[in-house]
Amino acid sequence: MGDLAKIFKAYDVRGVVPDELDEPTAEAVGAAFVEVTGAQSVVVAHDMRESSPLLAEAFIRGARSRRADVVHAGLGSTDLLYYASGSLGLPGVMFTASHNPARYNGMKMCRSGAVPIGGDTGLAEIRDRAAELVGVTATPTGSVIEKDLLQGYADHLRGLVDLSGIRPLKVVVDAGNGMGGHTVPAVFEGLPIELTPLYFELDGAFPNHEANPLEPQNLLDLQRAVIDSGADLGLAFDGDADRCWVIDERGESVPPSAITALVAVRELAKYPGATIIHNLITSLGVPEIVREHGGVPVRTRVGHSFIKAEMARSGAVFGGEHSAHYYFRDFWFADSGMLAAMHVLAALGEQERPLSQVVESYARYHASGEVNSTVSDQAEALRRVREAFAGRGEFDELDGLTVSGSGWWFNLRPSNTEPLLRLNAEAADESKMTAIRDEVLAIVGKVSD
Repeated sequence: MGDLAKIFKAYDVRGVVPDELDEPTAEAVGAAFVEVTGAQSVVVAHDMRESSPLLAEAFIRGARSRRADVVHAGLGSTDLLYYASGSLGLPGVMFTASHNPARYNGMKMCRSGAVPIGGDTGLAEIRDRAAELVGVTATPTGSVIEKDLLQGYADHLRGLVDLSGIRPLKVVVDAGNGMGGHTVPAVFEGLPIELTPLYFELDGAFPNHEANPLEPQNLLDLQRAVIDSGADLGLAFDGDADRCWVIDERGESVPPSAITALVAVRELAKYPGATIIHNLITSLGVPEIVREHGGVPVRTRVGHSFIKAEMARSGAVFGGEHSAHYYFRDFWFADSGMLAAMHVLAALGEQERPLSQVVESYARYHASGEVNSTVSDQAEALRRVREAFAGRGEFDELDGLTVSGSGWWFNLRPSNTEPLLRLNAEAADESKMTAIRDEVLAIVGKVSD
């Protein structure tokens, strides 16, 4: 199974094209997807990468070879695929490698209603069956219907967040040559928004910068454009436009935890007493604010499959992650960067203050951001950190190691796919956060030397 084991990750499929992921592999995955899920019909969409249309067509051949019908949505963002799965009541597959470089591609899979398929909910079975089917061909018998879902997607989002009555706003959007360039114009059409587009040309080679807003250097053009144009805010989307990063009118980044708190407050106003999900790397300010507004905060592991599963179990109305993924019960518990952006636009446009003042009360702590260290022996590094902090705080191993003290915490967790340890630290005082961060990195560094 060698190659397939390498590209099937915890939550999706991702690999280098064509060395790790090619058309015969995609065709085998299509057949395996239908066999494992029992799907009679499947909806498929793809991003703007050069390899995406061919890989999608190969998957469709494989699905049709198992007598499944296919709704081919063509170009779309990942949240458009979730909309398709939810509104049509079909399992779906999105061809994208999200924010990864141009040589990568992959698949995000879901069952009907946008229910995610992860390693322990069917992805491993699809991998194992696909490994048996690579190179096996069969005559496609299922039908294919091409269906443009962009307008339906835009209408659905506008029905969830009404922006028609907001004050006029100047907005700069950096699509990073990704799918935001396809979806933003449709969603913003007819709204009181003066749009300045950056890199809306669909180009899977990413000629301007990587479509990964988590890396600060990829935000520089947007920050400059916001300041130069006197815009009210800036929005940056990743390659498949399921994540959104927000820049205020000063050109400063708004932490995703502050956006989580802002959207949570809006959802709690709509659904009093509701449950709000946050992962364990989200700021301490989020559960505090949720409680202050009468909500019930629930803490989860990192990762969309855990967030979505807990939202479905608890009936949560909203969930947010430190990585700028935002999940909505009214969007089939799926994540949508566009829907989060619309909440920000509504919160800003319904009053007169600038965005920096609107979000000020939602950013209560100083955070390190995610710091990655290459470590060959992750277990030994974690052991040493546990030893160093013994007796200094409460320990929690929900996801990696979390240590919490008075007014501070940090989480150190292994990457699912790389020999990395990921550190996030936060404290009420910036100097305390820096001291904790540096102490943990020093311990980890001794193992990686």
